[in-house]
Amino acid sequence: MQSLLDPAILFFALGVFAGLVRSNLEMPAAISKFLSIYLLVALGLKGGFALAASGLTPSVASSLGLAVLLAVLVPLVGYAVLRRVLSGFNAAAVAATYGSVSAVTFVTATQYLESQHIAYGGYMAAAMALMESPAIILAVMLANTLRQRQAVSATASTPLLRVQPVVAMASAGGPVIGGGTAATGKPGPHLSVGKILHESFTDGTQLLLLGAMVIGLLTGDAGKAALQPFSGDLFKGMLCLFLLDMGLSTARNLPAVRKQSPWVLAYAVLGPLMHASLALVLAWLLQVPAGDAVLLMVLAASASYIAVPAVVRYAIPEADPSLYVSLSLGVTFPLNILLGIPLYTQVVQQMWMG
Repeated sequence: MQSLLDPAILFFALGVFAGLVRSNLEMPAAISKFLSIYLLVALGLKGGFALAASGLTPSVASSLGLAVLLAVLVPLVGYAVLRRVLSGFNAAAVAATYGSVSAVTFVTATQYLESQHIAYGGYMAAAMALMESPAIILAVMLANTLRQRQAVSATASTPLLRVQPVVAMASAGGPVIGGGTAATGKPGPHLSVGKILHESFTDGTQLLLLGAMVIGLLTGDAGKAALQPFSGDLFKGMLCLFLLDMGLSTARNLPAVRKQSPWVLAYAVLGPLMHASLALVLAWLLQVPAGDAVLLMVLAASASYIAVPAVVRYAIPEADPSLYVSLSLGVTFPLNILLGIPLYTQVVQQMWMG
């Protein structure tokens, strides 16, 4: 209960309540965009300042290396589980969403650690940036493989007819939940890895985060002192306003959540716990610092609801956007904000500090 009394968490709860009672409270789109830009810049600067102070130590390298490993393992594990209850394209899209990360969840976790006086490396902002792209790359590769298999299968069954590369989603095998755009018969784009990497690293959010981190690294202590009112004093209040807006968005996505299969909803709740447990075990084996271990668990358990859905909607048009967006924003995001972050922190404290 004490963790729920954090002002940022209470503002999120206020937003959810306002949305559920159908209040006319809303955050103007321009303000929402400004808040997201501010949080990314402030987070990047903090990470750069921390890297300038610590340097690339073995501890930093192990934390960043583990982040990259999790960014590969989580979507692969997620796809293997989801493939049992979803079509191949939907499973790839959801796995990408859950294999990537949520910047707001990460920022909220850093504020929670500070309120609990638990030290963490500011360089973990770099870990968050590194974890965003691998899931997208893997999902697109899986989708391209599915398209090729479908084309071969369709050609073998109707050799005298010219068959489109993408056929009905049901041919991917397994129970089909969500229709997507496969019924149109239009082939999905076959994107190269180079194209995906270019899109990922030139995406506005990634570029802003990494650019601010480089600026923080170059300016060091002098930059930290000069920007303290911007990146330090204002940060908590800005986060409260952004979480208020996220609470409103969460409430708007709840009707779509109720339409999903119970098996998929179970994954939205249990999947993040499974991913966080994987991060916990690996962090324990590598003896990652406690604060970093909590953030790795948060990153592994989080799901992207902005960046990845925007890419996946274009890269995997056969998947149903309402499926992966409603699950990440309507289920996993509030669970991590309200319960996950304090739970992960408690577990790490007990294991690391006895």
